[in-house]
Amino acid sequence: MNREQLIAQIKKKQSFLCVGLDTDINKVPKHLLELEDSIFEFNKQIIDATKAFCVAYKLNIAFYEGMGVRGWESLQKTLDYIPGNIFTIADAKRGDIGNTSSMYARAFFENMTFDSVTVSPYMGSDSVKPFLDFEDKWAIVLALTSNKGGLDFQKIEDKNGKQLFEQVLEISKNWGTDANMMYVVGATRAEQLSEIREIIPNHFLLVPGVGAQGGNLQDVAKYGMNADCGLLVNSSRGIIYAGNDVDFAEKAIVEAQKLQQEMAVILSDLGI
Repeated sequence: MNREQLIAQIKKKQSFLCVGLDTDINKVPKHLLELEDSIFEFNKQIIDATKAFCVAYKLNIAFYEGMGVRGWESLQKTLDYIPGNIFTIADAKRGDIGNTSSMYARAFFENMTFDSVTVSPYMGSDSVKPFLDFEDKWAIVLALTSNKGGLDFQKIEDKNGKQLFEQVLEISKNWGTDANMMYVVGATRAEQLSEIREIIPNHFLLVPGVGAQGGNLQDVAKYGMNADCGLLVNSSRGIIYAGNDVDFAEKAIVEAQKLQQEMAVILSDLGI
């Protein structure tokens, strides 16, 4: 999916919601565990419940590869089930030397047909650029994350007072364009989105942490939105685990629609 198509979906659905399919076998409702592929059945019902309200799905690869071959099969079936007009994210956080990154890119873009992959920039340009060689595909580069440990390195200052995550943004933005690169910025760091926008005004930002992690949607929009919206705001646990019984999909509808309606107001106020 290219940038224009993604923006068109945001405008059409009046939503910039990304639903995280971080499906934990230990949290799947018990009545599904009797089925041959309980992970896929759970995802299928969540997709059916939320596809009208979101523009993206983010599949955290760890929850699938942690189950071995069966997990990879559930992942592929889930990806195949997602409607073609919805942006797909392989939340894999890959990043290695060039030839290895090329293989990761082939795995997710050619064999599995994801639209994007999250990538760590720690090893530099040759760990990211192979993901940029595919037409209408995206590398989503880690910049400023919500986890407590993210502060161990990301906000270290150099002798000029520039923080490490700012240096990552300034250097990496020249590896690609705003049509094939996005950045991960945690919602609990919303106050710094305005600083980030000074460095990358036009790129899309994938913003996890709204909902169960405590991020505030209004603050994210206030500081992070640009003229094209420029945001994909992810909610995982707050939607997919809103219920844990036979009505889990209905509970997911309520939470997804609630976020979409908030987003519609924000977009309308900005004329998007």
